[in-house]
Amino acid sequence: MLPRLEPGAKLPTMIDLKTETHSLIANFELMKGLLATYGPESFQTLRDRAFRSYSEFGIPTSKDEEFKYLSLRALEAGRYKPAYGATLDRFQIEQTVVGNINAITVTFVNGEYAPELSSAHILPAGVFIGSIKDGLTVYEDKIVEHIGQIATLRDKLGSSNDERFVDLNTAYLSEGAFVYLPEGVSLERPIHLLFVTSANHGPLVSHPRSLIVLEENSDAKVLESYIGLEGVYFTNAVTEVFLGPTAMLEHTKFQYENGEAIHIGNISVNQSEHSIYTSNNINFGSKIARNDVNVWLGGERTESWLNGTSVGLGEQAIDNHTRIDHAKPNCNSFEVYKAILGGHAIGVFNGKIFVYEDAQKTDAKQTNQALLLSRTATINTKPQLEIFADDVKCTHGATVGQLREDSLFYLQSRGIPKKEAEALLVFAFAAEVLAKITIPGVRDVLEKVLFERLSEEQTLPEFTEV
Repeated sequence: MLPRLEPGAKLPTMIDLKTETHSLIANFELMKGLLATYGPESFQTLRDRAFRSYSEFGIPTSKDEEFKYLSLRALEAGRYKPAYGATLDRFQIEQTVVGNINAITVTFVNGEYAPELSSAHILPAGVFIGSIKDGLTVYEDKIVEHIGQIATLRDKLGSSNDERFVDLNTAYLSEGAFVYLPEGVSLERPIHLLFVTSANHGPLVSHPRSLIVLEENSDAKVLESYIGLEGVYFTNAVTEVFLGPTAMLEHTKFQYENGEAIHIGNISVNQSEHSIYTSNNINFGSKIARNDVNVWLGGERTESWLNGTSVGLGEQAIDNHTRIDHAKPNCNSFEVYKAILGGHAIGVFNGKIFVYEDAQKTDAKQTNQALLLSRTATINTKPQLEIFADDVKCTHGATVGQLREDSLFYLQSRGIPKKEAEALLVFAFAAEVLAKITIPGVRDVLEKVLFERLSEEQTLPEFTEV
């Protein structure tokens, strides 16, 4: 998250937050001088503007429409210090659930780039995969052109998106991941952006930033993982994606933070004509998780596929917000988000599709499904369509319920005990989304984690179809 400190250096003493401002704001004043040494002058302009914007509104409350079902009181009470690197070795990384994925891996620990934990690789000419800091030495023009621009595109166009956490991330813009594919490059080996957090010295906050740029007719698969090892912490992640004409990206985000963590993530995508973007958004961890996926279809004949699955148990809260803007004609978007909720977990889904006046011949489909494993789990779902064109095919729908009685009967009639039949049906409900992941080995790993998470729900209710 921050430029690497010299060995033995100490962070400035934190402000007494009982009488002073919240740490998310106070930290900026403490680190402003250090941040100013990182990146070109344009970065500081972005930071200052973003900090002013965030400071005006601060942490959202239930009075804010985009956060009305998600309580961030834990974030309000937190006293988070700026993250700095932890001492982890390669064996510890490999012991994580995604530590052995066969991919070009770029690893960050507590927001700091860890080249010693990243993989060595030979790349095609012109391709860059690494840290933003190193990327500035090769492609400063590309980074400056796109960073801080894609995630605020709708804001510039006067949208109603609540982007204050994007502003907070931009205020602390420093280390992050940069992926660049020049025109015509098809990268066969997948890319893994791995963010690991270990908060063993008190609560901390990191602001990971990722920029993915695929030029015309390029093709890649990216896995973006967030793994929590220990401690109380807040991860505020922003990923910006630019796809040139006919570019293709399969982008899988896997969030498996620990049970004391808060994870807020924003993914913003800008698509050019004939490009195809596939998002697989998987949430299995953290105490509080909020994910925003925003896709701008800025060229004709683009396609967007948004797939998501979440598992919330115990006291977890998982909030998924998606927004797809159809700005040009002859574009398609297809969206399926699923949630499994047990215990006292809370789930939220708000999916928006905007079809602009010029976006004739749009085909947009949106589906949200939630499966409740207990009578105390809650889902708030709000699919939305706003259509300003008259020659379109747009549908949306939401279902909330328990397992189908006829499906249970079918499995039991073939000798499968009731509890095992229930477990199979719950697993299959979420695995349908995981099956869309084509990165070798990733689907198997995530299915294993899914099964382990579901095994934590010890008692299932008497299921009836609704």
